[in-house]
Amino acid sequence: MSTSDRLNTPGRERRWLPRVRVDAEVFGTFAEGFARFMGTASFLIWMTVLIVAWLGWNSLAPDRWQIDPFPWLFLTLLLSLQASYAAPLILLAQNRQEARERVSLEHDREVAAQARADTDFLAREIAALRMRIGDLATRDFIRSELRDLLEELDKGEDAEDGSRTSRESGRSGVRDGGRPSGRDGSHQSR
Repeated sequence: MSTSDRLNTPGRERRWLPRVRVDAEVFGTFAEGFARFMGTASFLIWMTVLIVAWLGWNSLAPDRWQIDPFPWLFLTLLLSLQASYAAPLILLAQNRQEARERVSLEHDREVAAQARADTDFLAREIAALRMRIGDLATRDFIRSELRDLLEELDKGEDAEDGSRTSRESGRSGVRDGGRPSGRDGSHQSR
């Protein structure tokens, strides 16, 4: 089999080291906790106490009891090791925080879009209600219409009474100097 055939066909990936499976959520939670702890004053205080004790012990103790004499190479190695692990853990914690903020921002956008849609709907409904209210009869309009109807009824009654009076005066003759009289012979006036 040639090299080009092997590249075109799917196959198993060969590894020199076994694959380590770690739950991303557990490791991420650990990284965030570690990053939070490193950002506290207590971490800085304990780190300072440890370094001062290390330097004091390795400077003032007898030579045979010193772990790391003057150039303090082992301390430098420990601090470098701590920094080399701290940086990726802090970056991982920042990435998780950024992902949470992205999800939160997307949720906020959806809520804002829904609120905007609700506001637009309510504005349209209010406009429709205003248009309908413009077509509704107000109390003053109804009162004026009722007054007009009463006036028409009064005029209708007057006209009806006037026609009755003229019919009766035609039958009984003219009384009181030619002024029409009512049924009981008295003058009607309104």
